[in-house]
Amino acid sequence: MSTFNAVLARNAAGLSTADRQAAHSVAFSHYNNLSAQLPLDRTTGQLVAGGIRQQAEQCFENIRSIVESIYHSMDDVVRITIFLRDIADLATVNAVYATFFPVYVPALTAVAVHDLPLGALLQVEALLSNGEGTIPNAPQAGDLIKLARNTDSAPCSALSTQTVAFSHYNNLTAQLPVNPHTGVLVEGGIEEQAAQCLRNIKAILNSIDVPFDDIVKINLYLTDLADLPAVDAVYSTFFPDSAIARSHAYFPARSVIPAQALPLAARIQIEAVVSHGDGTPPQAVEDRHGIVIRTGRSADVPQDKLATQSVAFSHYNHISALLPVSAHDGKVVAGGIAAQTRQCLEHLQNITQSIEHSLADVVKVNICLTRLADLPLVDAVYRDYFPSATPARRIIGVASLPAGADIQIDAVLANAEGTAPRN
Repeated sequence: MSTFNAVLARNAAGLSTADRQAAHSVAFSHYNNLSAQLPLDRTTGQLVAGGIRQQAEQCFENIRSIVESIYHSMDDVVRITIFLRDIADLATVNAVYATFFPVYVPALTAVAVHDLPLGALLQVEALLSNGEGTIPNAPQAGDLIKLARNTDSAPCSALSTQTVAFSHYNNLTAQLPVNPHTGVLVEGGIEEQAAQCLRNIKAILNSIDVPFDDIVKINLYLTDLADLPAVDAVYSTFFPDSAIARSHAYFPARSVIPAQALPLAARIQIEAVVSHGDGTPPQAVEDRHGIVIRTGRSADVPQDKLATQSVAFSHYNHISALLPVSAHDGKVVAGGIAAQTRQCLEHLQNITQSIEHSLADVVKVNICLTRLADLPLVDAVYRDYFPSATPARRIIGVASLPAGADIQIDAVLANAEGTAPRN
């Protein structure tokens, strides 16, 4: 019997999919990563008839089908991410969402994007706990407890939990620039909004006694990429947050994701994934202490002074967003979308190899495209790197990307060896 976690890719019987290059669910250690679900009718494989309510119901029904097919329940969902074509549809989607989570509510992110596959009005993805773990034939650590927690020091919502911890990770609800005392957007411009998002994240972490520098991945949703320099100026005042982090120049892995619109007409929304060294009971004491954050950088991949290429904690590696730019001159590679896709995936392969892993360890891939019509060309290259179509996947259309690129890719990797204490 193996004593190591295994990547476990599964598909729900009878569930149609528009993405032939991805598994419905990819489990590793104590998490299941689900591919984003479109509102496809199970029997026809076509978009369900009707408007936003019918499409939302179908997306969540598809998620429930996947969850139940792997012997879990919707109460095991840790995070839900909703991508919309029109932010005005969010109220209707929220009403549907609430029927699938009538008591417990997971961490939540909602964002409008430029386009979605098949012209769908929305797409929904889920991150699921996996209490049995993925060591073959060997349940891990018993029935782990999910910890859902809120604080009045950050904005509260009946639709989401501020932070949901399971095993060695905390997943935070995406934070808008809302003053928790007034419940409205802060006054001022992008600098004030960025600072408020980060203060809200810090308040949540303070409430659960987790240091700010335990953040391993940040997703920045921006309605205007021209705001990024101003956001970065604020961001660099929050990271690094401690003397130890400053001595190592530690920044979390990061992805900047263009949004068409955000709730409350905000200009920015920030989502965080946080390490949780204490774990969640009933993990044994020896499993809960001394796990370290381990960073990785490849000299063959362009560097970002505000993001670490690979941040590993426990059994996962989080990879920053990768653009199709050359490590030699920082320019987007020539040759169209196929060449750009190959460059992104070469960067991903170089990073994984630099930390002594391979692309077979990838459990989730997230792709942003400026033209969804390019997806067949992207997939033709993608198959060279992922011939078994194992990773879960998410694809969204965006209006533009940094550096004028046409594609951006980030990923989550399995980390079978974990991150044990170092001498």
